[in-house]
Amino acid sequence: MSAPAPAATPSSPGPKKQIGLFSAIAIGIGGMVGGGVYAIFGTAAGVAGTALWLSFLLGGLVALATSYNYAKLGARYPTRGGAVEFLVRGLGDGIVSGGLNIYMWVGYVIALAMYAAGFAGYLMTFFPQAASPWLPKAVAAGAVLLFAGVNILGAASVGRSELVTVAVNLGVLSIFAVWGCATADWDGLSTAGWAPGTGIVFGGGMLFIAYEGFGLVANAAGDMADPARTLPKALYFSVCSVFVVYLGVSLAVLGHLPLPAIDAARDYALSQAAKTFMGGAGFTFIAVGALFATAAALNATLFGAANVCYMIARDGELPGIFDRMAWKRAPEGLFLTTALVLVFVLFFDLSSVAMMGSGAFLFIYAAVAASHLRLRAATGGRPALIWLSIALCLALLAVLGANMLEHSPSAFWTMLGLLPVCFGLEWAYRKATGRLIAVGTAPGLEKTP
Repeated sequence: MSAPAPAATPSSPGPKKQIGLFSAIAIGIGGMVGGGVYAIFGTAAGVAGTALWLSFLLGGLVALATSYNYAKLGARYPTRGGAVEFLVRGLGDGIVSGGLNIYMWVGYVIALAMYAAGFAGYLMTFFPQAASPWLPKAVAAGAVLLFAGVNILGAASVGRSELVTVAVNLGVLSIFAVWGCATADWDGLSTAGWAPGTGIVFGGGMLFIAYEGFGLVANAAGDMADPARTLPKALYFSVCSVFVVYLGVSLAVLGHLPLPAIDAARDYALSQAAKTFMGGAGFTFIAVGALFATAAALNATLFGAANVCYMIARDGELPGIFDRMAWKRAPEGLFLTTALVLVFVLFFDLSSVAMMGSGAFLFIYAAVAASHLRLRAATGGRPALIWLSIALCLALLAVLGANMLEHSPSAFWTMLGLLPVCFGLEWAYRKATGRLIAVGTAPGLEKTP
């Protein structure tokens, strides 16, 4: 076992830190809320049945366990690269860490495409007569470009915009959950409608992408004034808050819509449920909330994914041109990420990307935990908790993969095939350039061996 890399040490004063606790929490919540509740609720309900709330519970517990690694590692190594930094420090400079970093970036690209498609889907509910097949894709592409522009304005703008969108979205979902649970018919949650245990776990695996956004908080650590205190608080608070919201929302929907009705309204199940106890205005109310939610997820994830791309470029895994800073300090990696998301939005069927995205992030989070094992002496991490997070991620991934292979083999082979592609790209680039990965630091901090 190699010795852990030393933590970064302060050097000359860097740029003013711009991300505070509330902005960091907003980035975490914004990256989570919107992916699962609005985009894949109906699909997951078809798998887990009336035990869907247990699937949300399972996904949340796995997210909470894995957030422990990010809290410990991010507090010790605060950079804008998040998991990129953790993997290189723990696994060393090699094809494995490099390929995993690229695989994670691809996962963010897939998630961004899903959020954009969800945004377009809910927006189109306001235009039921619009029959043009290209219009939803045009709307999704426009949303990506809009939030790329927000990110160009800088980290402070990201934080401020997240505070607004997250506050609105949580308000909408809280009203929906409280009102829905207070008027629910709890007979609709009967165990008679539960799926088998494997179905419930499969649902938890599908819904994990609804929680994966917590890792984006670590990507903002390099812009935090006091990451050792701010990052753990932001991680745990954002995961627990979303955990409670998802449980409330799932109980509210299941308490008002039978499974056939959820399946019929698969793309807008929350709005359809709201209509049953809030009237016609409730449908519109939740649809507007969905727009805010998917907008927040786009904003936060684009910020995090662009920073991942920036770290990959700076540390030698993509051509050096993407390492330059352009247009008000925005990395050109932001433009590259945006372009690839647009490719997925415009030219690919995104019906199964939620499963692919969940599987990719479960694999990455298990790898981050393995890296944490090698760095635990530096972070003070508890081995039992680290091993628990690894076991939970791999178990959920195994069930998800087995069911994907049975029900959506194309998604399974795509998810699996991306791994050798990413490792192959890393190997080819290293062989062509001979460039090694340096251990990165936050701006204003010295590089360390």
